[in-house]
Amino acid sequence: MIRLFKIIASAVVAGSLFMTTASAAGLSGAPAPFDKRTINIAVISFLGSGDWLQAFEAGVKRQADALGVNLTVSQARNDNDTQRNLVEQAINLGVDGIIINNGRPEVLKDVAQKALDKGIKVVAYDVNLDNPQIPQIEQSDKDMAKLVLDQAVKDKGDGFTGGAVYVAGFAPLDRRYAVWKDFIAKHNIKEKAVWGVVNDTVPASVADQTKAVLRANPDISVIFTPWDEFAKGVKLAIDELGLSGQVKIYGVDTSTADIQLMIEPDSTWVATAATNAAVVGEVSVRAVSLAIAGQSPGHSVLLQPTLITRDDLINNKIGTIEELQQKFPAFLKSDAATASWIPAAKN
Repeated sequence: MIRLFKIIASAVVAGSLFMTTASAAGLSGAPAPFDKRTINIAVISFLGSGDWLQAFEAGVKRQADALGVNLTVSQARNDNDTQRNLVEQAINLGVDGIIINNGRPEVLKDVAQKALDKGIKVVAYDVNLDNPQIPQIEQSDKDMAKLVLDQAVKDKGDGFTGGAVYVAGFAPLDRRYAVWKDFIAKHNIKEKAVWGVVNDTVPASVADQTKAVLRANPDISVIFTPWDEFAKGVKLAIDELGLSGQVKIYGVDTSTADIQLMIEPDSTWVATAATNAAVVGEVSVRAVSLAIAGQSPGHSVLLQPTLITRDDLINNKIGTIEELQQKFPAFLKSDAATASWIPAAKN
């Protein structure tokens, strides 16, 4: 066990790592191989920061603790080569399962197949590896975007002038932006600009871009942000320009930090649609565990989102994810990828 940790720690090219330590006795009442020995699972994320990722990893760890598996978690910090290397390292270490969290399909498809060829089970979250052997954990990105854009049309009516923050090539962003394009045609929306960047300083970089866009397009009244890190940057720019009364943000994803931004006085961020990132992490661990046990979770494991408006938060006195879970039960747990032998994660 100690040797395994040393090998992984020395091999990690970028990102952080933690490990849970399980007993060697196996999980009572579980199917093979969980009943005989400790299972090793690697979680490899493309991103390296942000509230969503922190919550996701917390959920991963909670479910791994409940199952008694050994867990390694690492981040590629937005670097394609690093993510490939981390998957290769997990394969070489002979883990039982790999969870791939986000990334570029064209970068990961072949190395994911290599893992499968070695008998390692793979599940993917928010990256479409287009492989029938790899279960896809999904947030229903279309529903998330539709919920929040329906709210934008309800608030603003047809024909408003808007912009979107978007970077192509990331499956969840591509799916969410496609809904925005459909809304443009359906509701006669005037799209004046599209901008965005994915790096280690997303909010700050997007804030600089947004200020330039709004100065050049003062008629923009709605900005669609299909990722909460984008929304943070847009809000920062709008606040600095003093435009909170003129421009409104309709986003996707949430966290305690996001909720705090939404409930600020006169906040420009008026609605978001989300699932609980921690629950996504729990479901991902359950899905790969089912696959390891020879019990398929299904090719598509879907988590349904919830619309959250600024008015909802203020009227219900919600200031944290924990309070949101209490008052919005959909945020508390998911029945996706469950089995009688899998213990519930403990909050």
